[in-house]
Amino acid sequence: MEFEEFLSNNKRYLEQYGEMCKCKMPKYPRKKMAILTCMDTRLTFQLEKSLGLKRGDAIILKTAGNNMQGQEVRSLIAAIYTLKVEKVMVIGHPDCGMANLDIENLKKTMLARGVKNEEIENLGDLEAWFETFCDSKDNVLETVEMLINHPLIPSDVKVAGFYFDQDTSQLSKLC
Repeated sequence: MEFEEFLSNNKRYLEQYGEMCKCKMPKYPRKKMAILTCMDTRLTFQLEKSLGLKRGDAIILKTAGNNMQGQEVRSLIAAIYTLKVEKVMVIGHPDCGMANLDIENLKKTMLARGVKNEEIENLGDLEAWFETFCDSKDNVLETVEMLINHPLIPSDVKVAGFYFDQDTSQLSKLC
């Protein structure tokens, strides 16, 4: 799908729904919650529905493998201080594409698509840069631990870890 097709779809949508398109969502999440989860397309909409969330109830931050290190934690910290977030759910899932990522294959693919080897080498340790992990549940536990101990996240913010099976929609609490 080309970008122009999205513009065309948007135009049809606006023509069909007109005034109903105006945003009526709250600026602040109604449940004062942020959810950190994976960008896996299988979690889109399914996760929110299975948790009983409506649009505007929570801020959903999606990253590769629900990892939140370095720059990614900025969004969560901003949500805590500016959007009144008081609770954070870290949610992992089985069969995550970041688990056991084949770094050598990834590097070969990058080179084949025209990325210069020097640029890849400048990243240093690719496994660390891509924040790869072996076990999705362990990754959730480590992320929760990092957030609880982060110096910029206040101790009154509740952080908990969960595991969501995208095939069954079963949610389990890990910590």
